[in-house]
Amino acid sequence: MNFIISILIALIVTIVCIAVPWIGVGALNLYVLFGIIIPYAAFAIFIIGIIVRVIDWARSPVPFRIPTTAGQQWTLPWIKHSYVDNPKNTLGVVIRMIFEVLLFRSLFRNTKMQFREGPRIGYEWEKWLWLFALMFHYAFFTTVIRHLRFFTEPIPYIIRLIQSLDSFLEVGIAPISGLSLPGIMLSGLVLLGGVTLLLLRRLIVPQVRYISLPSDYFPLFLIISIALTGILMKYLIRIDLINVKELTLGLVTFRPHIPEGIGVIFYIHLFLVCVLLAYFPFSKLMHMGGVFLSPTRNLSNNSRFVRHVNPWNYPVKVHTYEEYEEEFRDKMIEAGIPVEKMPEGASQEDSESQDQEKE
Repeated sequence: MNFIISILIALIVTIVCIAVPWIGVGALNLYVLFGIIIPYAAFAIFIIGIIVRVIDWARSPVPFRIPTTAGQQWTLPWIKHSYVDNPKNTLGVVIRMIFEVLLFRSLFRNTKMQFREGPRIGYEWEKWLWLFALMFHYAFFTTVIRHLRFFTEPIPYIIRLIQSLDSFLEVGIAPISGLSLPGIMLSGLVLLGGVTLLLLRRLIVPQVRYISLPSDYFPLFLIISIALTGILMKYLIRIDLINVKELTLGLVTFRPHIPEGIGVIFYIHLFLVCVLLAYFPFSKLMHMGGVFLSPTRNLSNNSRFVRHVNPWNYPVKVHTYEEYEEEFRDKMIEAGIPVEKMPEGASQEDSESQDQEKE
């Protein structure tokens, strides 16, 4: 029952986010508010929020090395060392972070536990989650890069290249008439498919559903709404892209202007994007930046050959071995315990016997 309440809360908030610009623009004609003021405010919250979160994370002291390891630590030359899964230096950390950020390596190695026939526990690879996450993140990244064509003039070559690669598939409607749909943007469809699969996993898997909160469902519903409104504008409800680019270029150059003839569906899409931007720094989506500051990922495992002292420990009087030996040296020699330093006046035979005992 709790998960139903969480879903309803997230769904109601998403519906409200859709209804607000629908009413504000469609009924009240608040074009300036939804086309200029809210985008600027959302972008400012996004930038300032990320800076504050990153500074807060960066100021957190990490006196100990706590990297998540999945392989043999560096020890002796004849023991094979896992260079990437248990890095001992900065180069190993960089390689590990590249695999982590670009390929989600730790998620690829993820396993799930389940009870099988009899009282046996089994572990299985959970590759579907890794695949869904990879689909979603790369499609989202491609969609963002592709949308930069609305904010640049002239459009950089790399953006035009991504645009052409993303829309290489063209579907004909009627060969006789020669009509065809615009190039299908694969990133938009993959984005919608990936986020839908992540939502279904959260709804279907009991363990994941049990720990899910409204803050887990809301970003998924929000991104699905953004993808759906974008697909509607692309293939069904056509809008004037020239006026859209005029609006976006005005925002980028700080000469905002509201062109006429832009449909309400665009302002709904824009408002949902603004909500996502403003919500981003305060949500779990902030893992995009947090992965670079996570001590379980960005630290090398060198605790065996580098001493790390907790800087906020209160002072403690210690008794070093040198002080211990200085205090009990005579008794140690009398008991036959090897010492590092022989007392003054000791015979050469005593020193040699001490060396033999050490050997």
